[in-house]
Amino acid sequence: MEETKEMQPVANEPETPVEETSCANNNTETLAADAADQPAPIDATNPTAEEDAPTEQPKADHEQDTAPSTPTDNEEQPATPSEPETIENTENTDEKDNANDDTEEAEPEVDYTSRSREELVSDLKELLQTDDITKIKNRVAALKLCFNNADREAKKAAFEQFLADGGNKDEYQDRDDATAEAFRKAYATYRERRQKHIDEIEARKQQNLQAKQQILEELRKLIDSDTESLKQTYDEFNTIQERWKAIGEVPRTEINGLWQNYHFLVEQFFNKVKMNKELMLLDQKKNLESKTLLCEKAEELIVETSITKAFKELQNLRDQWREIGPVPVEQNDEIWARFRNAANQIDQRRKEFYEQRRQEQDNNLLAKQALLDKVNELTAEKPASTKSWNDISAQLDELLKIWKTIGPVPKEQNEDIWNNFKGGIDRFYEQKKQYFDGLKDEQTENYNKKIDLCLQAEAIAKREDWKKATEELLKLQEEWKQIGPVNKKYSEKIWHRFRGACDEFFAKKSDYFNNLRGSEQENLEKKEALLAELKSHTFGDDKEENLNAIKDFQRRWMEIGYVPIAEKQRLQKDFRDTINGYFEQLKISAREAQANAYREKIRNVVGNRQATNSERENLMDQITKLRNDLSLWENNLGFLANSKQADLLKEEFEKKMQNARQQIALLQAKLKILDEASKGDNAKKEADADTKESEAES
Repeated sequence: MEETKEMQPVANEPETPVEETSCANNNTETLAADAADQPAPIDATNPTAEEDAPTEQPKADHEQDTAPSTPTDNEEQPATPSEPETIENTENTDEKDNANDDTEEAEPEVDYTSRSREELVSDLKELLQTDDITKIKNRVAALKLCFNNADREAKKAAFEQFLADGGNKDEYQDRDDATAEAFRKAYATYRERRQKHIDEIEARKQQNLQAKQQILEELRKLIDSDTESLKQTYDEFNTIQERWKAIGEVPRTEINGLWQNYHFLVEQFFNKVKMNKELMLLDQKKNLESKTLLCEKAEELIVETSITKAFKELQNLRDQWREIGPVPVEQNDEIWARFRNAANQIDQRRKEFYEQRRQEQDNNLLAKQALLDKVNELTAEKPASTKSWNDISAQLDELLKIWKTIGPVPKEQNEDIWNNFKGGIDRFYEQKKQYFDGLKDEQTENYNKKIDLCLQAEAIAKREDWKKATEELLKLQEEWKQIGPVNKKYSEKIWHRFRGACDEFFAKKSDYFNNLRGSEQENLEKKEALLAELKSHTFGDDKEENLNAIKDFQRRWMEIGYVPIAEKQRLQKDFRDTINGYFEQLKISAREAQANAYREKIRNVVGNRQATNSERENLMDQITKLRNDLSLWENNLGFLANSKQADLLKEEFEKKMQNARQQIALLQAKLKILDEASKGDNAKKEADADTKESEAES
């Protein structure tokens, strides 16, 4: 017995196309799991099912090849069957096989889907207590399918636990546990008993074959005998007929030959004995009564609710019909038409039944194709987040549940659509596994990055250069936000560590500046004095000296500390208005003023290489963007036709372009100031380094 040992991330593939949706017993369809256990069904209605019908009537072994001579006019002509020698079945072989497999009508339906593996083993052992092995076939097949599904899930869980415990999937060994071994042992017992039952049936068929061959030999001897007593001969013939009818089934391959030889010898017997007309009519009348009874039984089957039961019984009636001899010639067509009419109605009902089932299967195929399309749609692109992976997983699980509620599809499409559906889900879960494996690595990397930020924050917490340290700490906080999540096991702990360092710094900073509040009044007096000095300052004609003077006032103003908050806005506005007034009085352009203000701004970043580089990149990006806009506007002007509306647009574009050129010039000036400041700082550092080197040499 071959068992499947495959780990799958989704529900297991059904073993048989017929029962992929449920483990429940189903008496209306053949369970493919036991199809191999049964002998091939015998098509009793068509002796030519396996071999072509002979082109001429076969003869007894001892007869010559020539047909018997035709009786003369003064001889009594024995009546021979005029109906067709075979009753053709309109259904194909597959449908007949299905009908013959639909046995044990009364076998109860049992749903094993909710049973555990241990309960399934107990159920199987209990079924094996049944004496008639044929009465448990469907339940054993359904039980086996459910056990295989449950066993796969158990092995899948064991495999996932092995991986969760840190095992290597290449080292995992898939073995049956005690429950699986117990089930397989019990199922092997069932197979042995069933095979024994099949072997017994085949042995009986061989015995029946030998018995019928013996009867044929006895019939040949009776035909060749010289017995003068017609009554004795006819009695022996009747006995042979009764014995022939009493013998059961024979191997399917022998049915045609036995049937043809038997009827050939029967015809030869009537020719031999030249039975008188009265005796033959008596026999034909008896045959008519028998065939009338068969017609009545066939007509009763027309209203039988079970199609499979009706067709199976009809096959039995057809077998009996063939065994009955001829009827009076004048009633032969009528009785045959009656039987054939009933048989045709049953065949038509059966045909309609299979057509309806085929339509249902086609509808199921459309429904499953829609589910397959939905799976393909959901798995077309890889999800971008953990939530998306989990959401799609939930949707796929729901689609799988719906799949299981849909009935079977046509057998020829079953395997392909199941493999496509299950394959799409399996590929998704394989990609999901890879994603979460990568996510684990990413979380480890994020953890290391956040540890590094914690170390930097803890170092900053000990510094007292409040402005620069604050900027750096705020930047670390922004970097923290940009870093992805870490393992939940460490997330809370590392966050408290980082947050603790930040809180420590800002608490120290708050204490420091709280202590500075006492000097705010002194700073207020200093700024009032500086503002008065600014207002009384006399400027000369040298613009450069005037700019330097203004620059010096601005520097001194910035060096003075905090003032009371109530006076801050007033002082700042008065100072800025005074400066702007001097700019206008001294004819210093807004561009020069902005450049001068920018010099003051970069004094705070000169010496910080990272801040300087960042400022330079920012200026270059702004210049590039403005140049691109300028080029676009110039290009758009070329497409505008001459009209009043176009002139308004041109004027608007010209304003934008003029403003962009001024902004570019200002940004270039700032970039030049930044480069000069950086060079000066570098020169200072080199001079300091030379001084230290000289002092060291001294």
